[in-house]
Amino acid sequence: MKTAFAFAAMLTAAPFLAPLAAGQAHAADNSAPLRFVLIPKTVHPWFDKANNGAQAAATMISQATGRKVEIEYRAPQTADVSSQNDIIERAIATHPDGLILDLLDEKGNRATMDEAVDEKIPMTVFDSLPPEGMDITAVGADFCEQGTMAAERLANLVGKKGEVAIMMGVPTAPNHTLRAECEKKVFAKYPDMKVVATGVDNDSIETAQKQASAIMQAHPDLVGWVECDASGPVGVGQAIRESGKTGKVKEVGLDNLNDMIQLIKEGVAESSASSRPEMQGYWAVVSAWQRAMGQKTPKYIDTGIDLLTSKNL
Repeated sequence: MKTAFAFAAMLTAAPFLAPLAAGQAHAADNSAPLRFVLIPKTVHPWFDKANNGAQAAATMISQATGRKVEIEYRAPQTADVSSQNDIIERAIATHPDGLILDLLDEKGNRATMDEAVDEKIPMTVFDSLPPEGMDITAVGADFCEQGTMAAERLANLVGKKGEVAIMMGVPTAPNHTLRAECEKKVFAKYPDMKVVATGVDNDSIETAQKQASAIMQAHPDLVGWVECDASGPVGVGQAIRESGKTGKVKEVGLDNLNDMIQLIKEGVAESSASSRPEMQGYWAVVSAWQRAMGQKTPKYIDTGIDLLTSKNL
């Protein structure tokens, strides 16, 4: 507890305080609870983990400062930009102390985010990157490093030769597209490797499974898979197992969903590069709290990457 109080005191006494905007008057009232709205890409186990981290940060701040901090979790049922923008707009109408967003489309979300700026509602993004020119703290892993790590590991597993495939998540999501770009750059280094297919799962395990099955039927010589989201690896792993290709088609996944961990235990997937969702949710709330209190925040908070293998599970 001493650590929590010291941490809170350090932040609230920081020398780089910025003037409070008119919309932060509520936040400046120490007697009123602070309310942050957390809006992920979609309903998904990965975001449940991020929400767990967010709730833990809210508890820490409440205990350290004596001021109640509430996290409202509002997830779109599907990874649809219009649905997400509708949720963001409805959240803006309630005038929260901050918005914590995982963007489906930095361009498609921009107009709605501009509305929040007009209403002087601070924003933080996590598992994503902010639209160009917006002064918003981003919390997440190095997405290029994560994709590169997975692709290099797969390349070594298959002897740097053969046909491979990539499973995209949401094509407009900045973190998903960046991972894919960096995975392709790795494979392009090796003359004997070729990306023969790219699936799109839109953050759906079922869609990933169906697309992976179809791709492996169309490309019987496929030797490996990498992915760009948390759903893709689970769906791809299920397709590998159901097609009887465990051990023949290699997979290096992403993130730490329980189903992903089980696939590693079974030997269907060799490993997974995890972007620490609990930590992303935690530090996104800490950053949002700092913003609500009128403090400047870092441009980027890198939460790091865990490489999960059968040896360290």
